[in-house]
Amino acid sequence: MLTTDASEKGTMVIMPKGHRGFSLIELVVTITVLAILATAILPMKNMAARRAKEIELRRNLRIIRIAIDDYKKAHDKAVADNKVQNVVNKSSGCPETLQRLVEGEDFGGLSTVKRKFLRRIPRDPFNPYQGDVEDKMWGLHSSSDKPDSTSWGGEDVYDVYSLSEGKAIDGTNFKDW
Repeated sequence: MLTTDASEKGTMVIMPKGHRGFSLIELVVTITVLAILATAILPMKNMAARRAKEIELRRNLRIIRIAIDDYKKAHDKAVADNKVQNVVNKSSGCPETLQRLVEGEDFGGLSTVKRKFLRRIPRDPFNPYQGDVEDKMWGLHSSSDKPDSTSWGGEDVYDVYSLSEGKAIDGTNFKDW
């Protein structure tokens, strides 16, 4: 049976008798379905954020390593052109510090201005230390260090690694990248 309701504006609305809103069961089922969807989305959101930080770490390591390689190539070219004498502390051709990549080098007059290899030293997104002290930003290896060494010899910067003790999504350690 149909009933009519008069609204305030004088129009008639025809509704079946007994159907004036949602039942309690319909509301509980809807809220339950939404809660299940929300609990499925939160882990995916956290995984996406972690994956983004891992991508940033890989990118920053690549940027620094390419800058170190470019510095070495420029140094070796300067030595080959007899612009720089290959002194004992520069025998490897690698920069003394990461900051040297930012400050730049003219390689004994090879160029008229200092050639800079980085605008700034990228950060490690997983390293809890976020200050400006270079030794605490990245783990450093010199050309004379053993590959698995955790202490820096201090002669030059041959490679960098993450100081984070965490593990990546694939199970590898960040410090082994």
